[in-house]
Amino acid sequence: MKTQDIDFGYTSDHARKNADVVLPQIQCWPNQYKRNYTIKIELPEFTSVCPKTGLPDFGVITIEYVPNELCLELKSLKYYLLEYRDMGIFMENIANKILDDVVKACQPKWAVVTGVFTPRGGLRSVITASYDEKEGYGTK
Repeated sequence: MKTQDIDFGYTSDHARKNADVVLPQIQCWPNQYKRNYTIKIELPEFTSVCPKTGLPDFGVITIEYVPNELCLELKSLKYYLLEYRDMGIFMENIANKILDDVVKACQPKWAVVTGVFTPRGGLRSVITASYDEKEGYGTK
């Protein structure tokens, strides 16, 4: 039997689980500077749950962005990120969903969300999702 013939039991339902969940709104405040500068926010103790196994995932989430008119308010961002603690969601979806919600909240000039997750089965996953106001998603 070849590896590609093995059924690992993951379904599209696992992948879509909680993809459309509504999380607390990320608040913002007016940016006082019109020059380009980068804000980097790190959450070194991020936790979530694997949607298939129910086992916890641990990692570091880093949000980097160049603000436009608004800056992310940290207390609301913290409450937003804490909602992932018991959520069943794949690591890949975490980085992309956080990026979507950051872009929706503050409409930055540029943003990157990186998730560096604790190794599982000897494999470390690093997921990077990016956005540029001129080019859209997937740029870096």
